Amino acid sequence: MNHPYPGERVSANAVPSLRSGMTEVELVWIEKRLEHWIRFGRIAAERIVSRRTRIVSFRPHAIFALVRWTANDFGTVHSRIDILRAVAPGEAYTTAPFVRPGGELYLSIQGWAKVRAVLAAIDAVDAAGVDPCDAAPDHWRHVHNRLSAGEPPRLYTAERHAAWLKRKAIEG
Repeated sequence: MNHPYPGERVSANAVPSLRSGMTEVELVWIEKRLEHWIRFGRIAAERIVSRRTRIVSFRPHAIFALVRWTANDFGTVHSRIDILRAVAPGEAYTTAPFVRPGGELYLSIQGWAKVRAVLAAIDAVDAAGVDPCDAAPDHWRHVHNRLSAGEPPRLYTAERHAAWLKRKAIEG
């Protein structure tokens, strides 16, 4: 998958996701070796490329979590989770592996123990009765910062979500 470099000018005709205005994510599954999956997100379209590869698309401003895991004969080699917001055409973005063109990065964590902690934080948002897609972006930044510092993140509660919705309404 070709990714533009930050600041690189790319023709809208050169990259299908730029033409459609959607963010595309390449998902791969090779049993016990390589897995990419979406933990949460509202998928707008899906295209099957092969038995092991598919491409999902997200509309601008959609928030999603991409989990990537790789193993060899001795166990897990790499695990990572990224939470991103799909960008609209013309918006600045951060490039991310397997995400075309890229997105606004809210969280990027590596290492299975920390990835597990992020998955638990996502489950906690679900348990609070909130779709993780609708949670405050600041919460995902908070989770990233706390886990990066080796500290547990605060829980996302219904009260925090209500405060976020009020803030969002005021800011327009």
